[in-house]
Amino acid sequence: MTKPYFGRLLTAMVTPFNEDGSINYAAGADFAEWLLANGSDGLVVEGSTGEAATMNMDEKVKFMETIVKRVNGRAKIVAGAGTNCTASTIELAQKMEACGADGLLVVGPYYNKPTQEGYYQHFAAVAKATKLPIIVYNVPGRTGGNIAPATIARLAKDFSNIVAVKEAAGNVAQTAELYRVLPDDFSIYSGDDGLILPFMSVGACGLISVLGNVNGKILQELMTAYSEARVKDAADINKRMVPQAKAMFVESNPIPIKAAVTKVTGINAGAPRLPLTPISAAGEAVLDAALKEAGLVK
Repeated sequence: MTKPYFGRLLTAMVTPFNEDGSINYAAGADFAEWLLANGSDGLVVEGSTGEAATMNMDEKVKFMETIVKRVNGRAKIVAGAGTNCTASTIELAQKMEACGADGLLVVGPYYNKPTQEGYYQHFAAVAKATKLPIIVYNVPGRTGGNIAPATIARLAKDFSNIVAVKEAAGNVAQTAELYRVLPDDFSIYSGDDGLILPFMSVGACGLISVLGNVNGKILQELMTAYSEARVKDAADINKRMVPQAKAMFVESNPIPIKAAVTKVTGINAGAPRLPLTPISAAGEAVLDAALKEAGLVK
């Protein structure tokens, strides 16, 4: 098994919307092209940053088909396919497989607060229902529960198509434990841009990124420096990167990053859908300052 499984830098791409709130499919295809030309090894489509929570099934299928057609096999496309209902997750996973996605990002069920056995049985059911490789997404801040390393190790042992974890608990010690208990060829992705350097130091091999929507190149530079044992260089790059990453969370994701995409790329990402709202004036000032300091806008 190749490690990292889908490439080192996967960008959790935003979904562009028109002024009326409908999906701008053409802009989405153009943005996927821009991402591949600006540092991304692969794309995560219709994840949290892509506002999957407010997209209906028809939209999800059409948007995935649009991105798959434009990318045309030049990079791996991972489909966000997680819900808090196992049956619905299976249905979505199978539809994303039919669309031509290369893999699935499946979040731990939110709101329900499963036990560790519940997490295991949920992911086991999904793994049995699809041939696609699966990334387990652990993000306690959004789901209300933590998937324990032992549970992920059990899944990795029992299902050959569970190949990676997106670890977004913000806990370096937990990432170190994942590296200890998981197989050598299992891919650990950081789910936080600002933690990629410490996470790599304890075993992470890649990043699923928000900042990659506007500055994948600095993330690639950082990871390259660390992998080449240029630790001081990596720390210096990290020092420049972290303020950019923080600015993308000055308000709830993906509010700031959608504004940033429009400012940096020239592709209009539009406003987020309710219940998210456009970035505030105060938030935009913080975002603009970070983008200018990074040299991403004038």
